[in-house]
Amino acid sequence: MENAKSAELEELKAATTALVVIDLQKGIAGSGRDLFPYPADQVIRNAESLVKAFTEKGAFVVLVRVATVDGKDMLKPKTDIKPSPAPFPEGWDQILPELAGYPNTYTLTKHQWGAFFGTGLDLQLRRRGIHTIVLCGVSTSIGVDTTAREAYQLGYNQVFAEDAMGASSREEHDYVCKTIFPRIGKIRTSEETAAALK
Repeated sequence: MENAKSAELEELKAATTALVVIDLQKGIAGSGRDLFPYPADQVIRNAESLVKAFTEKGAFVVLVRVATVDGKDMLKPKTDIKPSPAPFPEGWDQILPELAGYPNTYTLTKHQWGAFFGTGLDLQLRRRGIHTIVLCGVSTSIGVDTTAREAYQLGYNQVFAEDAMGASSREEHDYVCKTIFPRIGKIRTSEETAAALK
C-alpha cells in the first residue's frame, strides 16, 4: 500500500504488545468471501503468521469474534441502508481453524463493531501491562476501524498490519488506511510487524 511507511518499525516488546485479530471467524472471513484489496486467503495467511510470531515470543494474542444467541442483542438503529437479515448458521461465530489451534490465545466475544465497548478487552490488556496493540482482521472499515478508534481514545499505541486486513471494497480499505490509521498509529506489513517483535 502506497501510504505504508517503508521506515523500519521500532522494536515491539512482546511483554507490552498484544496482537488483536478482529472477526476472522467462519461466518465473516470464511466461506470464500470476497475481500479487498487482498483476497481472504491472503488476509488469513498473513494474520496466521502474526499469531504464530506473537505466540512464539510469548506475547498476548486476542482472537475477537462477534456472536449472538438469537440476534436480539445486536444493534438495530434506523439507517438509510437497510441491513440485510444475516443468517446465523451453525458455527458461524467460530474462529477460523487456521488461527484457533494456537496455544495461549484469548478469545473475546463482542456484540458490536468495536472490540472494546461492552467487553473486558481494556481490562485484560491493562492487567498485563500492555500499552501497544497490533490490529488486523475484517473488516478494515468496520470492526478494525472501530476498534482502532476506541483504542486511540483509551491511549494505546497502535500498529496496523495492513496486509492482514480486508474490506468489502478497495475504496473502504484505502480510505481508512490513508486517512484514519496514519493519524492514530503506524501502518506496516505483517512481515515488518513480526520482525519488529522482540
